Amino acid sequence: MKVGTRGSQLALTQTKQTCQSITNITGEKIEVDIIKTKGDKIKDSQLYNMDSKGLFTKELDKAVLEEEVDFAVHSLKDVPTELDEDLTIAAIPLREKANDVFISNKNWEDLEEGSSLGSSSLRREAFCKYHEKGFKFKPLRGNVETRIKKVLDGEVDGTLMAEAGLIRLGLTKYIKTEFPVDYITPAAGQGAVAVISRKDSTEVNETLKKIDDYNSNKRVLAEKTVLYELGIGCQWPLGSYAKINSKSQLELYSILLNEDGEILHQTTQTSSLRTAKELGVKVGKELLEYL
Repeated sequence: MKVGTRGSQLALTQTKQTCQSITNITGEKIEVDIIKTKGDKIKDSQLYNMDSKGLFTKELDKAVLEEEVDFAVHSLKDVPTELDEDLTIAAIPLREKANDVFISNKNWEDLEEGSSLGSSSLRREAFCKYHEKGFKFKPLRGNVETRIKKVLDGEVDGTLMAEAGLIRLGLTKYIKTEFPVDYITPAAGQGAVAVISRKDSTEVNETLKKIDDYNSNKRVLAEKTVLYELGIGCQWPLGSYAKINSKSQLELYSILLNEDGEILHQTTQTSSLRTAKELGVKVGKELLEYL
């Protein structure tokens, strides 16, 4: 089999880990094909100021559709809520931690008003405003290592990142603060990887299903369904996080803010794991009333 991936160190690491999981189960070796996406070529813009649908996935998905590769590996939060009708998410491997973290030469509590925060995320900026941090926001693009270096070199005073990427790359030593999910709520699907394939690739899909983690799949299905119901992509500050609670139920917390950091609505709902999609629909429709 052949897999398509972006060329960043994080994308390659996620892809190699995914392929190794397949190889461990099936013994099959997988060829890696690096494909550059539009998002990789744009370095100086805020993602929410452009049409970001499929920004980091479109070229990879095209390669899958045209049978240049058998499947592609994406960070799930980059995957558009509406996939091409001929594609499917064949597997979601075990999810990594979904938390946001703070990278800086200073502690979160010590970063004074007027400090510069590197960000390309409307969600993260809104949460900073909600917590009345008084930061000045500057675009900060590039791969994980590049963004860390820009912070350490003083181009900005700090930045917020997904912890999962730092764990996968072995860069957790740079984390100053890990934020609880109710302090800065993650983006839908954060920390998870999506394995995309063609619907009609029966043999490939049977193989890929072997690395699917049921609980991770249901958690992110609920979160992404909220996003789908709202139809807002990353153009609106939304945090959505599902977990398995002590009663083995799926518990979904979603919070909707505006650009000024005011909470429009937040809700926690529970259901069985098998009704994850219905739970996402219910929460999405509830939030929709506050847009």
